[in-house]
Amino acid sequence: MNGTSTPRVVIVGAGPAGIRAAATLVDAGLHPVVIDEGHRAGGQIYRRPPAGFARTPKQLYGSEAAKARALHTLFDRLAEKGRLTHCALSSVIAVHEGRLQVLGEGGVQVIGYDRLILATGASDRVAPVPGWQSAGVYSLGAAQIALKAQGVALGRRIVLIGSGPLLTLVGAQLLKAGADVAAVLDTSSWHQQMRGFWGLAARPVVALRGLVLRARLGRRYHAGVALDSIEADETGVTALRWRDARGRERLTPCDMIGMGWHLRAETQLADLAGCAFTYDEQWRQWLPKTDAMGRAGNGVYLAGDGARLLGADGAEIAGRLAAAACLSDLGRPAPSVSADLRKLARLERFARGLACAFPWPSAMVRALPDDAIVCRCENVTAGAVREGADFGGGEANRVKSLSRVGMGRCQGRYCQLAAVELVAAQTGCAPGAVGRFRGQAPVRPALIGAFLRGS
Repeated sequence: MNGTSTPRVVIVGAGPAGIRAAATLVDAGLHPVVIDEGHRAGGQIYRRPPAGFARTPKQLYGSEAAKARALHTLFDRLAEKGRLTHCALSSVIAVHEGRLQVLGEGGVQVIGYDRLILATGASDRVAPVPGWQSAGVYSLGAAQIALKAQGVALGRRIVLIGSGPLLTLVGAQLLKAGADVAAVLDTSSWHQQMRGFWGLAARPVVALRGLVLRARLGRRYHAGVALDSIEADETGVTALRWRDARGRERLTPCDMIGMGWHLRAETQLADLAGCAFTYDEQWRQWLPKTDAMGRAGNGVYLAGDGARLLGADGAEIAGRLAAAACLSDLGRPAPSVSADLRKLARLERFARGLACAFPWPSAMVRALPDDAIVCRCENVTAGAVREGADFGGGEANRVKSLSRVGMGRCQGRYCQLAAVELVAAQTGCAPGAVGRFRGQAPVRPALIGAFLRGS
């Protein structure tokens, strides 16, 4: 405890999970502190544009506009009434012994907590394609942020590559905004997508909505493609070389490529907070261990895509559950959770269906040529990663130290999963046996001056 009668609960993240967790705690009489990197609450999925932006919520969020408005209104009302403390434009860069180091406009501040709810969300899961280090290559999330926050497309002629719901969603959103989308290329075949039907049937309306979005793309959408290389000159991207489902070679001119294979959980803070992890074979990534309510031990609770990749609806439920677990552990009355647990089980089934239908392209990654860049921050090639595996064995952090893969500004967010696949293939072991890169503070780049300005 912090020496007062009221425990200090800090929530990191103000997306759907963080907002619902905050509201649940407020209803129980607590005053949570909510730390978020955005200017206003909403998270990536319900990101809000600057003041005076002309596009309506319906245009921004489509069928999810009502949910977005409800969450925005709820959080703004609680903040305006002083029921919570909102630390906007702030990043938690370290966690240690009940204290957070928070990077904000005033430098780095230290905030203590008695209970910590991490609702850190997820980021794009990307796979290296030869040439992806060229100017004009972005993640799907980056393309969506530019569209939502600024109302702009990042290119004049756009190609989107990857797999998963975000691929077709961003494609449809860009088309609706008037952008020139030349092609939307899905590495998952129609046959593979049908294998996920058992899970997708858990949410038939959502699955149907995805088919409608795909229909809007028309002949731009291609399933079961193979990605060969991204062509570029001194100005940036010029074309994408790929093969269709029949193996025919194609060349599509473009000046922007958006890429992404579903999502990867943001787990760096959970790692620094001492959470245990387990490798999920279906999602092909390391995820924190929690109970059904989000308890991760040591007064830490996880909610949303940072723990389980269940989407916005699942994040709202998980936020309520984490807050309820926190209240119960504090000996305070907590809301009933039985209905939420049932809903979460259904969402888990749907998410597993997505993972099956739109898998991570492990075979494509393992077949990368030696000269292909894997780590864009440090310019590390696939050959260097394989050489590191030969010298260091099949352990992620040894390969990291030998090759510098994952040592750049992103700290492995974009290259770790690919590096693990390469090491596993080179040493003949499973990706789960390779391990994961150890979390390092600060988890976001921070200037030395920021520490000097802070307290």
